[in-house]
Amino acid sequence: MNKSIFYVAILLFGCAGFSQTYEFHTIKDIEAMPVISQDKTGTCWSFSTTSFLEAEIIRLTGKKIDLSEMYNVRNTYLDKAENYVMRQGKAQFSEGGLSHDVINSARKYGVVPESNFTGKTNPNSKYNHEKMVAELEKIVKKAVAETPKNYPNWKADYAKVLDTYMGKFNESDKIVSSQQAIDNNKINYEGKSLTPKQFLATTKLNLDDYVTISSFTNEPFYTNFILNIPDNFANGNYYNLPLDEFIQNIDNALDKGYTLALDTDNSERTFSGEEGIAVIPEDENDSDTILTQIKPEKKISPEYRQAEFENFDTVDDHLMHIVGKVADQKGNQYYKVKNSWGKQSGRDGFVYMSVPYVRLKAISVMLHKDGLIKKTKSSLGV
Repeated sequence: MNKSIFYVAILLFGCAGFSQTYEFHTIKDIEAMPVISQDKTGTCWSFSTTSFLEAEIIRLTGKKIDLSEMYNVRNTYLDKAENYVMRQGKAQFSEGGLSHDVINSARKYGVVPESNFTGKTNPNSKYNHEKMVAELEKIVKKAVAETPKNYPNWKADYAKVLDTYMGKFNESDKIVSSQQAIDNNKINYEGKSLTPKQFLATTKLNLDDYVTISSFTNEPFYTNFILNIPDNFANGNYYNLPLDEFIQNIDNALDKGYTLALDTDNSERTFSGEEGIAVIPEDENDSDTILTQIKPEKKISPEYRQAEFENFDTVDDHLMHIVGKVADQKGNQYYKVKNSWGKQSGRDGFVYMSVPYVRLKAISVMLHKDGLIKKTKSSLGV
């Protein structure tokens, strides 16, 4: 080989082996409401799923409505307490929750705009539920220990704590009350006085249209099952799909203009809220550099996914909102995921999550049933 050609070949080979910093271009971007922060609370489940419902309202009506995340949270705390006490303390009681908890809350209590219920007694403060949760937990544990017969006022004490930290709630008719721009226990919206359930009807949301899909090898495919994870206190049902089909449905939904609420694991070293990147390196030695440089990623099999879940290496510790797709300069695709840690985190509040990461770490997604591929929709009978 000519010596000059040899040196050029070596140079080209070396350049091809160099890592490249990420450069992304948009493949799909679906409109959603702006990024906000859950602050010092464990309420990502409400922020993510409320954002999902807001995007659905935009899709269905073109209206941009800022829904109250904390209205769902407050109502769900009532249900959590009832569940915990009636199960005599043998149930989960924590700040955590899942997407179906927001759907259950909306079905039972309706929804309200953020302007009608902020979930704060001081509108200028940040959310912080640390003290509130400690007080709530103390009450339900006391109710279990003493029995409701000997602690008949536990529900009133519990509601008083919620009132103190989150604002008043009218127990008699489940309508938000008083101080937050609400007149006579009715919501003033576009000149009309509405209850939360009546307001829900104006959004055009049909809560029966939303399904949650997942992929686990220990359950039969194309059936629904109760997923045994700590935050599933409500025993929500999931449809089980083969892993490839699970991913196909996520892609199909996005391609057709549907967003998805995502339950995932963010405890991985290669999930970076700071860099806004979530990836699974093929070589663990790349775990640090892969957050800023493109590196090969691991191929995720259904068996590996299942093993990681059963070993507790994959856990459901964070919910977010998938609103689009991007690709890097090498053609690798990533999901654009709206987070609830404020605009200062990640990429203007978003995380770009690789396909391998979702294959391994996505516990489930909630989506409109019309976002499913025809095969899945037919197999599930939805």
